[in-house]
Amino acid sequence: GSSVTVRGVCWSTSPGPTAALLTKTTDGSGTGSFSSNITGLNAGTTYYVRAYATNGVGTAYGAELSFTTLNVAQISTSALSLITDTSAQSGGSISSDGGSSVTVRGVCWSTSPGPTVALSTKTTNGSGSGTFNSSITGLQPSTTYYIRAYATNGVGTGYGQQLTFTTLAAGQFTDIDGNIYDTIAIGTQVWMKQNLKVSKYRNGDSIPTNLSNSTWQNTTSGAYAIYNNTATNDSIYGKLYNWYAVADSRGLCPTGWHVPGDAEWTTLENFLGGSSVAGGKMKAVSSLWTAPNTDATNSSGFTGLPGGYRYSNGSFNNVGVYGFWWSSTQSSSPFAWYRFVNYFGAYSFRANDDSAAGFSVRCVRD
Repeated sequence: GSSVTVRGVCWSTSPGPTAALLTKTTDGSGTGSFSSNITGLNAGTTYYVRAYATNGVGTAYGAELSFTTLNVAQISTSALSLITDTSAQSGGSISSDGGSSVTVRGVCWSTSPGPTVALSTKTTNGSGSGTFNSSITGLQPSTTYYIRAYATNGVGTGYGQQLTFTTLAAGQFTDIDGNIYDTIAIGTQVWMKQNLKVSKYRNGDSIPTNLSNSTWQNTTSGAYAIYNNTATNDSIYGKLYNWYAVADSRGLCPTGWHVPGDAEWTTLENFLGGSSVAGGKMKAVSSLWTAPNTDATNSSGFTGLPGGYRYSNGSFNNVGVYGFWWSSTQSSSPFAWYRFVNYFGAYSFRANDDSAAGFSVRCVRD
């Protein structure tokens, strides 16, 4: 019975919004239907809204409705792995797309905190929710980086927590356990400068250990031991693996590396002048060797240490006296070829032994 002079909608983050609020629209006058555009809202927020109409008597309100605005995606940054001197692995996990489909996702990084997708240093790893992996390449050695996962939807870009990591020095790499190895180029080959210490195969499966003497002797699957079960020997000399671990299809060496075959050991020896002198050039000049460590020069950079071995019967022997390294080549089952050097000469010896024996392992680059 009184003309409508103003109409619209009003809204608030609390129930019961009124036309006294600034958060309202004015959408003409009179009766009939009208539309209202509600702007200036915050993402991911619940609002309460009512239509209103004012005449000479007062203001009437329609039924209260509620709605939640869309949000940026909710994402977490995956832990760093496989860090090298120029690359690393990360990714993210999107727990919510914020109500709008994720169109692009990945990780971004910088040498300064707070990397964003405006940078060229980012990956693009598909779309949608869920978990994804990212390969980060083109990094500089010995450099600290900041990294965040990101996910972009129709609202904007959401970021995961910021993580930091430092690349390895040039020529270094890690195994699946995070052990760091130096490398050395010898002729056409690139070798590890330390014995392998890894406790898992390349796919993450654990390698059995702590086997009793009888179990060690009778197993026909991969296993490792630490000389005399003493942790300091592990840190100095690395682990002693049976040949079954060397031959396992799951891979003992990190990706991009492998246990050298018998022919590859021969290539090394020939480059160093033949087996009669190669041993001296491979041995570290170190007090870890029993004196006199004859002819040791380490001129090759191989840095061989006397890690000893575990007999096929399970007993340990000759740390400080011999260094033994498996090849991946079987001679005649159950025997396989290996190389060894000793403290009293320059020879690099070729021999074969039972696959149940425990020797050190060096990896060579693919």
